[in-house]
Amino acid sequence: MTVERVIPPPQAAEREMLAAWLDLQRSTLAMKCDGLSDEQLRERAMPPSRLSLLGLVRHMAEVERNWFRPLLAGEPMAGIWAPDGPLDPEPAFDDVATADVAQAFATWRSECERAGELIEAADSLDVTGLRDGMRFSLRWVMVHMIEEYARHNGHADLLRERIDGTTGA
Repeated sequence: MTVERVIPPPQAAEREMLAAWLDLQRSTLAMKCDGLSDEQLRERAMPPSRLSLLGLVRHMAEVERNWFRPLLAGEPMAGIWAPDGPLDPEPAFDDVATADVAQAFATWRSECERAGELIEAADSLDVTGLRDGMRFSLRWVMVHMIEEYARHNGHADLLRERIDGTTGA
């Protein structure tokens, strides 16, 4: 499957611009994973790091869920990979050797889709909501999510190059 990355328009309304940049970052992560086997997606970086492309996808599913749903739908924060414990990003990187790759990608895509629906339904970027006892605007969250993906896409660049030598945007 070829991942299509759409470069954001050079001029657009703020919400459209932020959504386009967020979509570009999402598609960049998908592109970094494209064409790899399940085993390659599970490969970890150099020890002692537990970082893997599959772990990044699982982590970003939780990040999507636990920023947009609490803020825009009033849902409680909840872990996907360790639902019974306190919210913790680490389980996304654990157990990747036996994790269901298709399920991880389906969960991530589902969370991205739900976030897009919530963003679209919001009255404005100034809408605020509570997350972990603090109030955030949708604008702040979208900028944060772009930053979160960009940082982790840098990790994904290095992981992909280590796995099969592929480099590039």
